Amino acid sequence: MSYKRIRRMTIWMRWNHWLNVFCMIAAIATGLYIAHPYYQTFIADPAVDKYVMAWNRWGHLMVAIIFDVSSIVIAYLYYFSRFDKAYKKVIPNQQNIKEFFEVFKNLITLNRTKNFSSEHADSYNSVFFLIFHLLLIWMLLTGLQLYVHGLAHGQSSIGTWWPWLLHFATDWTVVVTGGTYMDVRISHHQTMYLLIGWVMFHVYYQIWRTMFWQEGDINIVVGGSKFVKEDK
Repeated sequence: MSYKRIRRMTIWMRWNHWLNVFCMIAAIATGLYIAHPYYQTFIADPAVDKYVMAWNRWGHLMVAIIFDVSSIVIAYLYYFSRFDKAYKKVIPNQQNIKEFFEVFKNLITLNRTKNFSSEHADSYNSVFFLIFHLLLIWMLLTGLQLYVHGLAHGQSSIGTWWPWLLHFATDWTVVVTGGTYMDVRISHHQTMYLLIGWVMFHVYYQIWRTMFWQEGDINIVVGGSKFVKEDK
């Protein structure tokens, strides 16, 4: 049986992927602390005197900004990547719908049927990643709403336009989530668990593909390429 090598990610795409991984871990760790402080400092001074909560909030904001920027890069690649233009796979036409269910059947039957090409991103995986980015957009909007709530005076270091813009873009999330800032906070927190569930299935699925398809899928985010059987 022969294989051909398929290049799927450049080195910059892989760096961006692992930057996303780092940001997500840091955002979850600091977010959980903000919701419910779960550790104290090892020095005798009380945590409140060393600004432990303030540092966690600062770190949460910084990694969220980096996360958003890297996600914008991914959104750009959604349309202009040289390898996979993912937007073409999420268009609900007959071909994509058929491929979506073929991949799903392949998954639940443990690779007993495989009536699709695994050279490039398929419709099932593309829809799965679309859900991830929709969840990220929701986290961005609710996170900015919680951030601007702390600028109640309407001022910021770069002017009044910044709080105004954030209110304009995110105040509707208060109404959608239930009508109070606590509802926004709870929604932001609960969405984090959906993202954790998404990551768990993503890791499981990539290992699953590597084991059942035997085409080295896990190497895409390490070496940038995979192998595809030529004599199907």
